[in-house]
Amino acid sequence: MSRRAYRGVALAALIFLVVQVGALALVPTFFEQGYQTVENPADPTNSLLYIGAIIVMTAFMLAAFKYDLDQLIRLVIVFTSGLLAWYVFAALIPNALVAVGLSAAVALALLVYPEWYVIDAAGTLMGAGAAALFGISFGLLPAIVLLSVLAIYDAISVYKTKHMLDLAEGVMDLRIPVVLIIPTTLSYSILDDEFARDTNEIGDGENATDEGEPAAAAGGDTETETTAVADTDTDTDTDESDSGDRDAFFIGLGDAVMPTVMVASSAFFSEAPSLGLGALPALNLPALLAMVGTFAGFAGLMWAVMKGRAHAGLPLLNGGAIGGYLVGAVVAGVPLVSALGLAPYL
Repeated sequence: MSRRAYRGVALAALIFLVVQVGALALVPTFFEQGYQTVENPADPTNSLLYIGAIIVMTAFMLAAFKYDLDQLIRLVIVFTSGLLAWYVFAALIPNALVAVGLSAAVALALLVYPEWYVIDAAGTLMGAGAAALFGISFGLLPAIVLLSVLAIYDAISVYKTKHMLDLAEGVMDLRIPVVLIIPTTLSYSILDDEFARDTNEIGDGENATDEGEPAAAAGGDTETETTAVADTDTDTDTDESDSGDRDAFFIGLGDAVMPTVMVASSAFFSEAPSLGLGALPALNLPALLAMVGTFAGFAGLMWAVMKGRAHAGLPLLNGGAIGGYLVGAVVAGVPLVSALGLAPYL
């Protein structure tokens, strides 16, 4: 990889880290604020309902793009961004008016000036809030089920049915925080970027379409994501080996959120004792190693992404998070049956 590619990977890693640390910091506060969304967090059917909701939302978005309802999707995502921002600000800021004002500012910034750093800042805030919210609502078994099924679904939707690539094509032009935009050069602006319209070009290592527009690739919806490299140059002689010199690559927000759900869930529900870190009282060994596992998967994903093709992110990221969590639980002395959340059923 080139030096600029390393800078991009470092920025992506920093965003992932902020999402995970932010979620861990929010877990106790969210629980105290009564943000837990289900009556029985240990019920694995919660995961199945959520997965069903994702499939329905994916179908809705694909239909919306087909019938030129792109702006409706944009408004829904911007509203959701403001809502999740409000969850975070309301938990941290005693003054309700200030919390509402800051949340509205996030939504307004996305509408008025959706530059890459605005999108990334909003996405990071959304990611930390969503992961903490799901983390206190999905017990250990539901979290493992959720991440495992979504990893399989992500792989199928990217490599087999490819409908996630169709979704990626639709969301890129909307410039909304369902993807994290990772520039590799300071001169990059997503406001000046144009994206390929042919779904066969999504994730392709080629640099230009037949019409001379730059090719691009991106993630899918907010929870199951494709990760890819986008090329903003127009030199048609460049091939995949030059992907590290491209101006930006894109990582689905769900790639940051989903493994962090495992981190937050293990911090909240695991029997392992806290590590006693003052700033992150919820952090325990299973959560810490879930973070380590996530970054191991992240390293593998970045290696694949820099080859210039679209890749399903969740198999590596979720697999790393689950594996790291289980190792941490066993090392902390938690029985494997309890770590898997199976004790109530045996």
